[in-house]
Amino acid sequence: MPQPLVLWTDGLLFLLVALTLGFAMLALHRPHLAAPWRRVARSRVGMGAAVLLGLYLTVGLLDSVHFHPRLPEAEGNGDARYATEVLSLLDLLLTPLRTHQEKTYSAPLATHLYTRETVEQADGRTRREYPRLKYGGAHLRDPERERLPDLLATAGRGLLQGLALWGLLTVGLLYLLARRADTGLGLQARRVLAGTTGIPWLTLLLVVGGLLLVGGAAGQLALKYHLLGTDKVGEDVLYQALKSVRTGLMIGTLTTLVMLPAALLLGLMAGYFRGWVDDVIQYLYTTLSSIPDVLLIAAAILMLQVYMGRHAEELTSLVERADLRLLFLCLILGVTSWTGLCRLLRGETLKLRELDYVQAAQAFGVGPFTILYRHIVPNVLHLVLIRVVLDFSGLVLAEAVLSYVNIGVDPTTNSWGNMINSARLELAREPMVWWSLATAFLFMFTLVLAANLFADVVRDALDPRLQHER
Repeated sequence: MPQPLVLWTDGLLFLLVALTLGFAMLALHRPHLAAPWRRVARSRVGMGAAVLLGLYLTVGLLDSVHFHPRLPEAEGNGDARYATEVLSLLDLLLTPLRTHQEKTYSAPLATHLYTRETVEQADGRTRREYPRLKYGGAHLRDPERERLPDLLATAGRGLLQGLALWGLLTVGLLYLLARRADTGLGLQARRVLAGTTGIPWLTLLLVVGGLLLVGGAAGQLALKYHLLGTDKVGEDVLYQALKSVRTGLMIGTLTTLVMLPAALLLGLMAGYFRGWVDDVIQYLYTTLSSIPDVLLIAAAILMLQVYMGRHAEELTSLVERADLRLLFLCLILGVTSWTGLCRLLRGETLKLRELDYVQAAQAFGVGPFTILYRHIVPNVLHLVLIRVVLDFSGLVLAEAVLSYVNIGVDPTTNSWGNMINSARLELAREPMVWWSLATAFLFMFTLVLAANLFADVVRDALDPRLQHER
């Protein structure tokens, strides 16, 4: 058995997932909490985006279960020994991508290196040519003639596997729905196609089917080729992009976990109590907003590096050092990003406290915190959610900027920001190396787009004023 290793960011991420599941269980037993989410579940756009977000979250969670692999036992010694290397469940699933490392750059689906090298021939003369890759297309005897037919056959086999799995999932879902509604399988299939089932199962099946088809073809090609090429040291770019998902989720979610309580509490208190409470809170966030974020983050990161240098004996693993820097970056980003939401909530609370039902509650002697919980929070929840998701998208994008000036995550950490930072020099090469930048952009774009679409749907479902208009 491997030796488990729980990093700080791993524990916080699973804690956030547990809190989300706890809220979901609570909402199931509270009709007023469950009603908005039922409206979300009936949205085609919302459920399609939720599938993509769930895929990213699954990859991030698999990459957050770390352990030290066990070494083979020495002869005559039964003591278990463990490697200093730290792996995750995602590393195990992506073992072919992780271990198939080339010498240097190679283009997507290539069979030769991207740069020429001097090769000595049998007669002693030298020649400049593109060497064959060690793993990419190594099964081909004649790459020039066999490569294209092999690519088509491999991709077709992956598409058939994805289609077969999608068919099984579709039949299983229709069977469960038909059994729940006590109808026939054919009738239930017609209901799903007609969109009369409440939940847009057809949209979910189409999105899942598309992901399975793309994933099946990509998975089969990635076993024989480097699907998205390799970087300067020969590491698979697809592997780097998948490993970067966890970093993006950490930057977005843990920063939100730090920022949201302070912004929500201080913003509501400043708007509702006014007076000296409002003055103190305004002075606090105005002062903090006056400090340039980049300088504050740089100072914090430099202080952390000094601390790690003086306590090197406590942080012997490179993974633990990189994780501590990631955690500290999330904390400092949370400290610098709560002021905007706090100012927004203050202004909205100042308006809501003057409404008739809030004044009536005050006249009947209802406590201030009860009024905030029952009357103010439900009316600002949509603003909180949309701002949090927009901040999440901005934080995912800002990580690239911070890595560019070397105050982001640790250079040894896989992240889209580090991929873009390394691609900055690759774009100046001749010929240009473009696939690292394109891959990071594609993964970031998909995550941010899905988050924004889902946020729009949830905002419309939670906004009580929009529901009143309907």
